[in-house]
Amino acid sequence: MKKIFALLLAALLLAVCCFAGCAKKQAATLTVAISPDFAPMEFVDTSKSGQDQYVGFDVMLAKYIAQEMGRTLVIKPMSFDACQVAVQTGTVDMSISGFSVTAERAENYNLSDYYYAGENETEQSIITTKENEGKWTKAEDFAGLTVGAQTASLQMNLCNEQLPDTVTIKEFSDIGVAVEALRNGNIDALAVAKGNGDAIIANNDSLAFTGFEFVVSEEAENNVILLKKGNDALTKQVNEILAKALAAGLYGPWYEEAKKLAGIDTAAEVGYDEQGNVAG
Repeated sequence: MKKIFALLLAALLLAVCCFAGCAKKQAATLTVAISPDFAPMEFVDTSKSGQDQYVGFDVMLAKYIAQEMGRTLVIKPMSFDACQVAVQTGTVDMSISGFSVTAERAENYNLSDYYYAGENETEQSIITTKENEGKWTKAEDFAGLTVGAQTASLQMNLCNEQLPDTVTIKEFSDIGVAVEALRNGNIDALAVAKGNGDAIIANNDSLAFTGFEFVVSEEAENNVILLKKGNDALTKQVNEILAKALAAGLYGPWYEEAKKLAGIDTAAEVGYDEQGNVAG
């Protein structure tokens, strides 16, 4: 009987150790979904490969969070709307991809405290072709035009809320595809965050700002991280790290570095599909 008890106890201890080992292994990585078609927040340096190719403000933030947690960062590139689905289904720990606060996101996710990325969210604009530069400066000027915006984005919400009903809003899952549609004349204009617009125009001299600026609510002026609803422990940990980054004055230098990276010849806004494959 003692022998049987000893064997059972050994088996139980082995199971506990294996479980602890698996838990430790799972906690060793931090998986973060990004949509790298949104410079200077997240984009690709085509001179690099693997995880090193993903650069931008949000990538710097993700690296900092992983470092503070003592975990290895694993970037999961996918489309902007797929990033949100991945958080909901728990296939990633979080998504850091230039998200602003919306009522729908507040209902469906745990939202982190704000982090601050320059003028990227505080200013929301519309770009167009060079020949139309400065032509449309008021909402009513867009009547009868077709304006593009990224699916499930703040820009899409702003277009629906602030542009006339006669405007045709065309959705794009990939900003790069939207820019090509603008260049090719398939849409008249494209709604973008100001920082993203700067990066797009820097790499496309045939494009320019229309001169129109959306009115942005105070709660939408800065960014948040999306986490799975109910994951309060991880959210609390992330908020503590964000507070540390803010106190250390890291956001400003990160944003300036991200803008410089967005201007290099090997910078590219790359769209991905829901499975994480480069969109073709």
